[in-house]
Amino acid sequence: MPKHPHTRCLCLTALVVLLASTAVAAVPKLPHAAPEDVGMDAHHLNHIDQVVAEGLRTKRMPGCVVAVGHHGKIVFLKAYGDKQVEPTRVPMTTDTVFDMASLTKPLATATSIMQLLERGKLKLDDPVANIIEEFGQNGKQEITVFQLLTQQGGLVADNPIADYRDGPQRAWERIFALEPVVEPGSKFLYTDVGYAVLGEMVRRVSGDDLDAFSRARVFGPLGMDETTYFPGEVLRRRAAVTEKRGDHWMQGEVHDPRAFRLRGIAGHAGLFSTAEDLAVFAQMMLGRGRYAGVRLLREEAVAAMLRPNDVAGRLWGLGWGVRTNAVPGRPDLPVFGHLGYTGTSVRFSPELDLLFVFLSNRVHPKDPGSLDAIASAVRRVWDVAVEAVAR
Repeated sequence: MPKHPHTRCLCLTALVVLLASTAVAAVPKLPHAAPEDVGMDAHHLNHIDQVVAEGLRTKRMPGCVVAVGHHGKIVFLKAYGDKQVEPTRVPMTTDTVFDMASLTKPLATATSIMQLLERGKLKLDDPVANIIEEFGQNGKQEITVFQLLTQQGGLVADNPIADYRDGPQRAWERIFALEPVVEPGSKFLYTDVGYAVLGEMVRRVSGDDLDAFSRARVFGPLGMDETTYFPGEVLRRRAAVTEKRGDHWMQGEVHDPRAFRLRGIAGHAGLFSTAEDLAVFAQMMLGRGRYAGVRLLREEAVAAMLRPNDVAGRLWGLGWGVRTNAVPGRPDLPVFGHLGYTGTSVRFSPELDLLFVFLSNRVHPKDPGSLDAIASAVRRVWDVAVEAVAR
């Protein structure tokens, strides 16, 4: 008896899903190697233990995961401390899932914008109001996509949390009605609001929200199957706990209160990932848009993302911060990176062919506020990795 048309359709759909999942699974994580095999000093890398031990002792974080990669291979991957200390203690593991916080900006949002640019759906000098008409009010008519990407749109760092109390639609109305706090293009002013708007731009242009678009166009092609806005049950169980929200501990639930009120999908925060997934992304950037045979971005797009733009004396790429003093004795070597409020960081140096991932849940069990302490720890661990290359 011939199959019913709906049955044939279901079979075809199942085949497509199977083929898609097989294609994703075929993209490998970075291979592991001994440091000596890629010219690094293993003994010096072990100094990372001392730096992290001090951070744990001084309660800068309950635990962390550190990964270092060189010449396309992971040479150091280690978990320290705990991913949960309240209500019970749970040891940290290298496959722990972390809330990326502001690492969402370069990983999901800026990269998705670059995908749309490559497809001719956007231009860097487009006024944002050309895509989001409601944004073009109260002095924001000429703010461009480029200005938002490079943190010079003049928007407030964060609008009041009260703006989000009446649901996402009303929150967006209030965001679009904001006035610039400085003249757009005149000053570097780091803002979550600008990247929230960029995330909404992805939805307006593509028809998919940032979660769906980034999974399909960024993380899926790279085999980053542990990177998502909404960790499923298995990933949630592996997630580092952050703070309490109401009467429950947040585990696999976005910590950022504004992203939470935007139903978990935002351009400035909300993404979750693991150290080995992030190493894949960093290697793709070091590979000028290519990883394991997958071309995610054109070389020209990566070059544009990493081109240092002087924003009133501050260097910033398209989504990535640029540091020229991050390699001791070599101010000519730019290092690209970003820090997340929850205690996460990614850095990479094309000249050294070096990538670095530091993931912690410093906001557990209680948010200590300032990022200064964890930023200092990240910088010291990075310095050890750099010195291990140079020796």
